[in-house]
Amino acid sequence: MTDRRDTDTMRARWDERYRTQGYVWGVEPNVFVAELTEDLPPGRALDLGCGQGRNAIWLARRGHEVTGIDLSPVAVEQARRLAADAGVDATFEAADLTTWDPGDRTWDLIVLSYLQLPADARRAVHRTAARALAPGGRLVVVAHHLDNLERGVGGPPDPAVLYTEDDVVADLAGLEIERAEPVTRHVAKGEVTGDAIDLVVVARKPN
Repeated sequence: MTDRRDTDTMRARWDERYRTQGYVWGVEPNVFVAELTEDLPPGRALDLGCGQGRNAIWLARRGHEVTGIDLSPVAVEQARRLAADAGVDATFEAADLTTWDPGDRTWDLIVLSYLQLPADARRAVHRTAARALAPGGRLVVVAHHLDNLERGVGGPPDPAVLYTEDDVVADLAGLEIERAEPVTRHVAKGEVTGDAIDLVVVARKPN
């Protein structure tokens, strides 16, 4: 798990990035989050590591009752403003995902999109999310794949916060794995052009 000093350093780094770089990933939902959730019926949805709110707002537009949680208070305030501008209701809260408690068997959908945590912390967050799913609920994980470090473009350069579909499947013991595989995403941003290698995992809690 990350200690308090590591968490404070990470929060300050993300706060600065969000404060100075505008909407870092734009305001439209991630292509894989949209694809994997667009046919799900509205329910209680939780976006862990919601950043500036783009995925949470997209889910709210589709009728979900959405809560977004992020470490960065700057990102959370930006998400609230973006939701207000979009005319949707969504709840956003700044909290450390490694200690925040989402409750037990509560959420119909939980999304984790590009969460960057070292293995122990990632594993704890994934297991907490699995516990928090309601029976029949789905967990959607989209992340930077470890293979992206050598064969893709963009993404964090630190292998400690990259992982594989096997890592995530191991984290989610007890859930039914519906999909777990690497996927490619075309990137064209500034001087960075090419295909990023992401991973997608979709898991369901048995009824």
